[in-house]
Amino acid sequence: MGSHYRGASNAIGLPRVDDISPVRKDMNSLGLVVLGTMLLVAVSHFAWGQQTTAAAPTIRVNVDLVQVDVQVLQKKTHRAVGSLSKEDLQLYEDGVRQTIAQFSQNQLPLSVVLLFDLTFSVQPVLKPLASGALETLNHLKPEDEVAVMVYAASSQFLQDFTTDRQPIVEAIQKASEMESSEAAYFNEAVFQASAELGKAKNPKSRRSIIWLTDNVPNIPSSKQHSEQEAFREAFETGAVISTLLERSAISDFFIATFSKNPLFEPFRMHNPPGNVYKYAEFTGGEVMTSSKEDVSAKLAQLIDEIRSRYTLGYYPSVRQPKGKFCEIKVQVRSEARKREGPLVVRTKKGYYR
Repeated sequence: MGSHYRGASNAIGLPRVDDISPVRKDMNSLGLVVLGTMLLVAVSHFAWGQQTTAAAPTIRVNVDLVQVDVQVLQKKTHRAVGSLSKEDLQLYEDGVRQTIAQFSQNQLPLSVVLLFDLTFSVQPVLKPLASGALETLNHLKPEDEVAVMVYAASSQFLQDFTTDRQPIVEAIQKASEMESSEAAYFNEAVFQASAELGKAKNPKSRRSIIWLTDNVPNIPSSKQHSEQEAFREAFETGAVISTLLERSAISDFFIATFSKNPLFEPFRMHNPPGNVYKYAEFTGGEVMTSSKEDVSAKLAQLIDEIRSRYTLGYYPSVRQPKGKFCEIKVQVRSEARKREGPLVVRTKKGYYR
């Protein structure tokens, strides 16, 4: 950051002393002495100010604030730890310790995409979710914005981001009435939901995808976005992907028949279909099991846990080229671990500069 100084003042024109009467000449001589003294003081003060400013320049290597959502859980109970301070956490980018410039908990607003799987093994769960949607959405803050998206072979947005809860309730109700016999392409759905998060109306919000599915994806073709492309989009938009995992006898049958069948392993290796646990692990989210009976309560619980996360902000100390993936790691200091016991830290693996 450079400093800017104003240029030297213009020369001051004074009348000749010999052209003035003796009385005025004496008075003018006195005035010249006073004026000259004042000019010397001003010039000296100006020069001192230049030296003071130049001696302490302010330099920032990178002015882009990186925001990181962090969830800290007790290892045994998996309960959230909400009593940590900024001093309890250590943050690293590419192995280099960073200074945490901002620290908050449940202060920044949320931008949430509700992502619903419409395949026949999951769709019945949407009806009880729709019936309790308004009560569930009350767990959000008034400034939190929500969008609704459904998918099977392709994705469709039923409601753009809004802080008005009624259109969201209506969109969930509409989703509960939709059916699809098509394949379910996970990576395409995550890509589209992450891209939508990039259009969130609040630029300072925390970005989250809440995904309802049974984790039975179909193997994609080259026509859909790949798992790698979906992850890149999620990292670029800062999406934290958490899942309400609904399991049924039908989904268990498909998992046993296809997902774990070694005959399909070469296809899965060539085109990874996506996995909710992998998406949660790499973006710092979580997977919460639910059922038709408790899906509304579980969604409310998941919203509460997302809201209660810590948010860290830092200015990277090392300038990296545009497009580079920067790895992030957050640790809890040993003093806090002794105080709280064994802990698990969830956060995103990194971001693209």
